[in-house]
Amino acid sequence: MRGVGNKLRHLGYAAAVVLAAFSTPVLAQANPPCGVPAAIGDGWLVDTPDAVGLDASRLCRIAARLKETEANVHGVVVVRHGRLVFEQYFPGYDRPWGQGDGQREFDATSKHDMRSVSKSAISLLVGIAIDRKLISGTDEPVVKFFPDYAAVKSPGWDQVTLRHLLTMSSGMKWDENRPWTDPKNDEPYLGNEADPVRYVLSKPITAPPDTVWAYNGGGTDLLGNIIERVSGKPLDVFARESLFAPLGITDWEWLKYRNEKIAPAAALRLRPRDAAKLGQLVLNKGDWNGRQIVSAKWIEQSTTPRFQALGYFGGLFFYGQQWWMGRTLSGDKEVKWIAAIGLGGQRIFIVPELDLVVITTQGLYGSGRQGQAGLDILANFIIPYTR
Repeated sequence: MRGVGNKLRHLGYAAAVVLAAFSTPVLAQANPPCGVPAAIGDGWLVDTPDAVGLDASRLCRIAARLKETEANVHGVVVVRHGRLVFEQYFPGYDRPWGQGDGQREFDATSKHDMRSVSKSAISLLVGIAIDRKLISGTDEPVVKFFPDYAAVKSPGWDQVTLRHLLTMSSGMKWDENRPWTDPKNDEPYLGNEADPVRYVLSKPITAPPDTVWAYNGGGTDLLGNIIERVSGKPLDVFARESLFAPLGITDWEWLKYRNEKIAPAAALRLRPRDAAKLGQLVLNKGDWNGRQIVSAKWIEQSTTPRFQALGYFGGLFFYGQQWWMGRTLSGDKEVKWIAAIGLGGQRIFIVPELDLVVITTQGLYGSGRQGQAGLDILANFIIPYTR
């Protein structure tokens, strides 16, 4: 829209945001018009895209692109300069953890499976445990925390440290890049075995630690168990007290496997705008509203590239400590970002040089196109139009 129509649209947008910001919190509309953020009393400061240097008219075209590409995106949330400035939700097919698949509606109050975004949350919790001196550091041997499994651990485990689990470089023989029904896929055993810790520690170490990167949810499962052991609390209780409550995240779930063990690597459920709080926490070097929840040193360690993620996304991404790193080309400039990535298209993108956080939730669990929508939104609707 141009001319008078364009001005009216912007005035309407701004008026809606002002009214939302000063009214009593109410339940969100199912699909706010053109991304106007809902006021639901969860601690976010709400503003307009134009006020923070984003192109509102360009953001308004995201829905048309998603429909055109049949991306099955369920939610898009954008935060700039610490302010929530855009969110849109769409109905679509979903396959929530432990529930039946089917068509679902989504809005600002809907929790969504985050799948392996859970791993990045585990990284934050490990950092908090280290900050609290519950763990002395990442060079601690893994077996130190599991003396009761000394008889079952495979040779080579004595050389594996927490850092190797965090960077997925333990050298453990592990393969989850197979169909779920393939008996050689290790991931299902985490939920089917009565004792998943025993299963993971019995896996052989086939490469020297710190030499080979291989995607590995078993290592994250051990990290979650270690947090429980050093804190003396169930993982979800420690997560609530140390991370989610300080961020003002009250409506969340960390689900369990069939064996009734919490699934650290894959079963976190969050509202997209709460997932954005995790992104903002990392962007702010561990600070949230003046409170240091996790140390800046830990954030820097976790988001420093350690390995090329070979075999994933064409090997274009790097891996840190349960966080991914990549880049987007904007004109002739490379813009670097940090990401938490989950199966189906769940994404937290953090762009430090633009002071930007972008969230997508999606339902393309079995598709090679999963996640493309998030990158498309970054590359064609946000980064080039950021002032």
